[in-house]
Amino acid sequence: MSNFLTKSVCEAMERIAPLRLASSWDNVGLLLESPVQRQGKRTIMLTTDLTTSVLDESVAKDTSVIVTYHPTIFRSVKALTLSNPLQASLLRCAAQGISVYSPHTSLDTVWGGINDWLAEGCIKNREDGEIRALSEERLNATSGKSEGAEGRLVTFREPILMGELQSRIKAHLKLTHVQVGYAFSKKPLTSTIRSIAICAGSGGDMLVGRNADVYLTGEMMHHDVLAAVAAGKHVILCGHTNTERGYLPLLAQKLRQELPLQDFQDQGLEVDILVSEQDRHPLEIV
Repeated sequence: MSNFLTKSVCEAMERIAPLRLASSWDNVGLLLESPVQRQGKRTIMLTTDLTTSVLDESVAKDTSVIVTYHPTIFRSVKALTLSNPLQASLLRCAAQGISVYSPHTSLDTVWGGINDWLAEGCIKNREDGEIRALSEERLNATSGKSEGAEGRLVTFREPILMGELQSRIKAHLKLTHVQVGYAFSKKPLTSTIRSIAICAGSGGDMLVGRNADVYLTGEMMHHDVLAAVAAGKHVILCGHTNTERGYLPLLAQKLRQELPLQDFQDQGLEVDILVSEQDRHPLEIV
């Protein structure tokens, strides 16, 4: 890896969210390494998705590395052509000197990652509730220490009303509306909530069947929602990327702490870390 900045970003992201924590089906890490060396000021752009608008913004802001939460390459690729819009974006990145890195589920799983950030939005403080792993914890093979887990379980010390939980989630995610499936035979807003099972993004496979009063995620399949409410669970759906995007400013802070900024300055490099202003949920409520 010849590009010093790209190499540094990969190493910093590995310390923040080790790739070994990613799900087995995922495609994470350095997905595109551009052979073009950009000159002058360098920018690291953080985004949830590498859309055309985000790419335009990245080019305009002299970006050398895009850290996109969702992988731009997910399944096997037999050809890279301009006729495919997503592939065209990758080809444009390569030509413009922009490398692309994706942490995806490694950033969900790691302690202090996206799922913890979601869980923290449901409680006022650590005295209000407890955040634990929803699934088996991942242990470091060398140290034996826990590095993270898939999903989170919030348990309140004192139960709260469903209406209060909805308000907390909307405030945390800066949303005016969420979709809610209320448990069959329970009063919607005055139900008491003691526990929440959480998974960022699309959480149906992980959440359905879990022992919790509420399932919180971005999206679920129709029949998973039906199964959940029939089983007496409330479901809160916030939109897939809405459960992820708000973490990007925290990731920017972590990158600033982990990157060797002094080394960049010694080499005469001016490096900036930005969160995309063009990254947004692809669906709107109208």
